[in-house]
Amino acid sequence: MTSPFNWKKEAEIQWDNRAHFWNEHSVHMWDNGSRKDIIPFVKDYFKKGSKILDIGCGDGYGSYKLHKAGYDVVGMDISSEMIALAKERTKHEAIPFSQGDVNELPFEDNSFDGVMAINVLEWTESPVEALLELKRVVKKDGLLFVGILGPTAGPRMNSYPRLLGEKAIANTMMPWELQKLSADHNLEYVDGIGVYKEGVEARHHQYLSLELKQALTFMWVFMLRKVGE
Repeated sequence: MTSPFNWKKEAEIQWDNRAHFWNEHSVHMWDNGSRKDIIPFVKDYFKKGSKILDIGCGDGYGSYKLHKAGYDVVGMDISSEMIALAKERTKHEAIPFSQGDVNELPFEDNSFDGVMAINVLEWTESPVEALLELKRVVKKDGLLFVGILGPTAGPRMNSYPRLLGEKAIANTMMPWELQKLSADHNLEYVDGIGVYKEGVEARHHQYLSLELKQALTFMWVFMLRKVGE
C-alpha cells in the first residue's frame, strides 16, 4: 500500500538534496543575477534597525546581505541542510537561523516590521495559509516582500506532475493570482519589481499595464502592506 504524500517531509527532503547546488549559485543570484534588485528594493522602504524575517532563507546569503545593510534579521528555512549552510556561512555574524515551516511559524503575532519571502509561497501546499501566516507575524502597516516565479520561469515546470494526477512540492501561481489573493486578505499592493529574462529590455515593457508587465517576468517581487487590523 502506498503511503500518503507528506508535503512537508517531501519538501524538506527535496530542498535538502538541492542545498549544495543552491549554495554554489546563491552569491551570484543575490549579487548579480535574478535577486540583485531585491535588497535595494527593501532598503528603499525600511530604515536601519528594522526587524525582518527572511523565511525560505536558503543558505542564508540574502539574510546576510540584509544584516550587512543594517537590519535585525531572523532566517528560517524548511531544509535542515540549508540552515546548516546558512549557519556556517554566517558563523561570525549575529544572525539567528532555524529550521521551520512557513505554514507554522514559531513567532508571536505582530513580531516583525517586515518579512522577506522569495520563491516561498509557490513551494507550499496551501499558498493562502502560508500568506496568512506571513501576515500574522508582521506588525500592522508592516511590509511583506514576496517574490513568486513569473510565467517565463523555467522552474515552474516543477509543478507539471500535478497535471498527471501526481504529487509535487511546487504549487505555482500567476502573479495576478497572488495580487488578488493578497487583496482579498487585507494586504495592500504598494509596489513591485519585475525580473526579466536576458534579452527583455525596459523599452519592451515600460509602457505596458501591470498585468502585462508581470506576464513577461521570470519573477515578480510584491511589496504588500498589512492593513485593516
